[in-house]
Amino acid sequence: MSDAPTGPSRLARPNGQKPRQPTTSAPVVDAHHHVWDLSVRDQDWITGPAMAPIRRNFTVADLAPEARAAGVGATVLVQTVTVPEETPEFLALADTNELIAGVVGWTDITAPDVADTLAALRALPGGDKLVGIRHQVQGEPDPEWLLRPDVQHGLAAVAAAGLAYDLIVLPHQLPAATAVAALLPQLTFVLDHLGKPPIASGGLDPWAGHIRALAARPNVVCKLSGMVTEAEWDSWTADTLRPYTETVLDAFGSARLMFGSDWPVCRLAATYGEVVDVTRALTADLSGNERRAVFGGTATTVYGL
Repeated sequence: MSDAPTGPSRLARPNGQKPRQPTTSAPVVDAHHHVWDLSVRDQDWITGPAMAPIRRNFTVADLAPEARAAGVGATVLVQTVTVPEETPEFLALADTNELIAGVVGWTDITAPDVADTLAALRALPGGDKLVGIRHQVQGEPDPEWLLRPDVQHGLAAVAAAGLAYDLIVLPHQLPAATAVAALLPQLTFVLDHLGKPPIASGGLDPWAGHIRALAARPNVVCKLSGMVTEAEWDSWTADTLRPYTETVLDAFGSARLMFGSDWPVCRLAATYGEVVDVTRALTADLSGNERRAVFGGTATTVYGL
């Protein structure tokens, strides 16, 4: 994990002047973070020496002081593993923790009884905080997994339950996401982590073209999240991230963008405060209303927080 302090090397513009830090009249909403307890279950995606800094337990108690210091007043807790037990646990956690305003959980959307499962989740303690469903589509070998009939059936059930669907996809899977968004206009799709652009290599295409096509669907919004870990972990700067932020700002507009920290995964490349600060720097030229949308308004509206 990089603990380098935030400063000109991270946040300066090309002319060397530090960008102004906008203020907001409402607490920030962090629309994307995780927690896990390795004594409850393994996170089998956290492997190898590079991932060692996050191979430990992370709790809401760990997050709370960092969030408070950054002006964050509410969060959305997002699933990490594809097991049915995790979502009820997250809902119970949200039920007893005021910081967590919403939960994006997991259930098998390919199951024939997915509608019943969603209704059962909503009836659990904390079920009123279930705001969305997610599946690690990025791990599916079929680039058109989202277009399978059983998946479409499940996505329609998500929409009927009044929930959003978070898309965690790789760039080559964005065309299928665009196609399914067109087929299911009644469902709000939330693109996580900008669709994982190739920031480390500095490439924009074909990712940028796919993003513009996806953004043309009015039922899709995008999270400004996960950028620092798609960049070189030890050497990213605001200028490294700026082309990707500008691409999604131009494609989606501020009213369809929402900030997310991706904590604690972000700790591989940045502290929580650095992630908040660089996102503020990258959106410093927006109007006050536009910044309020990115830092809370969009998430509140889309997830019904």
